[in-house]
Amino acid sequence: MIIISSSGMLEGGRVLYHLERLLPDPRNTVILTGYQAEGTRGRALQNGAHGIKINGRYVSVRAEIVRDEEFSVHADRSDLLDWLADLDPVPQVVFVVHAEPEVAVRFAADVEREIGCLAVVPRHGEVVRLGAHHV
Repeated sequence: MIIISSSGMLEGGRVLYHLERLLPDPRNTVILTGYQAEGTRGRALQNGAHGIKINGRYVSVRAEIVRDEEFSVHADRSDLLDWLADLDPVPQVVFVVHAEPEVAVRFAADVEREIGCLAVVPRHGEVVRLGAHHV
């Protein structure tokens, strides 16, 4: 049986019921594709967790967990830089909000160097006013 789930980090939906039933059996394999954010079930499995919490109960992980690096639903660094470079006009400021903190800082530096605009990694909870600039 093959189950394809749109919950890439295993955080919700029907896939949780499949995992609850299939993870304890060592005959099964779970293939993780794309990025698995810190604090998600997908990351826990990727990091070798022996058990994960699903629907309020701990489930043992005996299934084989495989990480496939070839698939992602997100554009990669070069795709994003190409997209930014093609914008006319180039943005005044780019906010980098989707990555692990150290990766976000490196990507912001790449945006500034390669695109030539200010790139900011906002702090958690930071408020930024967007809109027309008034002089």
